[in-house]
Amino acid sequence: MTGIKRVPRTRGFVSGLLLVLLGVWGGLLPLAGPSFDFGFAPDDAWYVDADRFLFSVLPAIAVVLGGLIVLAGANRVIATFGGWLAALGGAWFALGGTIASLWDAGPGAPLGTSEGQRVAETLLGFTALGTVIVFLSAFALGRFAVVGVREVRHDRERDAEEQAAAERDDVFARGAAEPQAQGRYAREGQHGPPQQRQAHADEPVAGERRHER
Repeated sequence: MTGIKRVPRTRGFVSGLLLVLLGVWGGLLPLAGPSFDFGFAPDDAWYVDADRFLFSVLPAIAVVLGGLIVLAGANRVIATFGGWLAALGGAWFALGGTIASLWDAGPGAPLGTSEGQRVAETLLGFTALGTVIVFLSAFALGRFAVVGVREVRHDRERDAEEQAAAERDDVFARGAAEPQAQGRYAREGQHGPPQQRQAHADEPVAGERRHER
């Protein structure tokens, strides 16, 4: 049943909307945060260097794009792709800095002067943000993996309607072809299709019938 790939557009509306909002937050925080003394080094607002692009802007793009696909997805396969894309972006938010430390790179240090502010900046900008994004992505993937009873019922009804329409078209085509065939046989001086002409040829004529008697 090919129609089983279709899903209601409302299936991923809430999770997709939340993913878009979180992706925008993750991408804008390092850029706009220094204006409010909340963010990461360097202390320059709206300044994009290689580290900010790699650890904030790039995963934010993946999360926003995946969230939009989940939000508006009406195809199960495409919406699942959006969920995985957002999950990868969230995982990079959460683990990118740790992995990048292996080659002496990573996001800038928190700008906070107190320990509590630095912890909040790290959680809201990377670790907790990425964890929540992965959770929402997994939730969306789970919803798209489930085939609802109504979807199966609608798909079967759609298949039955398409089959009935195909049968009606076939009957109509045969009905329209028969008069044309009869007219063609009449113009050619024939009695009908080859099967009927053979039957007529096998019948004895009137004289032969009387002779037989």
